[in-house]
Amino acid sequence: MTVSIDISTYKKALSQFATGVTVVTCGSEEGPIGITANSFTSVSLEPPLVLWSASKNSKRHDYFANADHFAVHILKKQQMNLCFKFAKPNEGFEEEEWKYNSHGVPILNNCLALFECSFHANYDGGDHTIFLGHVNNFNVSTGDPLVYLKGQYLD
Repeated sequence: MTVSIDISTYKKALSQFATGVTVVTCGSEEGPIGITANSFTSVSLEPPLVLWSASKNSKRHDYFANADHFAVHILKKQQMNLCFKFAKPNEGFEEEEWKYNSHGVPILNNCLALFECSFHANYDGGDHTIFLGHVNNFNVSTGDPLVYLKGQYLD
């Protein structure tokens, strides 16, 4: 059964939930790929699984749908510039410190936390695809997270 809802009001209701901000990266034949995502959460401790989702309309969607490995970078409050850079296609890696890991995934330096993942599963999520990753390696730093609430980034 399909229920008709007012999308604008629905988005406003969803914006009441504070989220962190991540940049998800993968390698490709065209070079490094990255995308800003706030749809990130832990799923399981045993085995260690995380998920995130990407719009099927994104020009970067298919890179992640075909990737065997990806990395999720949790951004620090001071990294709002990364959030904006990776929100645009074909941008983000310029002028940033990064390197490829052993699986060919671009890893950004100085993030609050990093989860290096192998593809575990993906699921249809309406206009998004839900990507589930097995965490193979992670690290954590110090600092405050970049937080998004009610359509704004918190100071």
